[in-house]
Amino acid sequence: MDINHPETHAELSAAFARYEAALVGNDTAVLDELVWASPHTVRYGAAECLHGIEAIRAFRNARSLVGLARTLHRTVITTFGRDFGTASTEFTREGGSRLGRQMQTWCRVHGRWVVVAAHVSLIELPHP
Repeated sequence: MDINHPETHAELSAAFARYEAALVGNDTAVLDELVWASPHTVRYGAAECLHGIEAIRAFRNARSLVGLARTLHRTVITTFGRDFGTASTEFTREGGSRLGRQMQTWCRVHGRWVVVAAHVSLIELPHP
């Protein structure tokens, strides 16, 4: 298996960056485009368990628009073959006391990269 094939890695990295920009900008149309439109899609969030694209859409459309900006740390994107990959990142929000962790499973479906599963969790930041 070809791990981190340069062209594939670049494509998934671009899709991840597009997703991140849409997330912090609350561009639900782009987020919807980048998430697999399937009842099999799963998103486990910091405070919710969402099964299926309809539940994910409802969550996105109802969430607060306040405090979406964040800074990413230690992002790791790995591709496996030409149609599958993962994106893992940590994030912080200005003035926040918690470290966010996000993992996404991406797959090329019908020629485009989409998130097929995701998990977001928060932990307290270590005190210096």
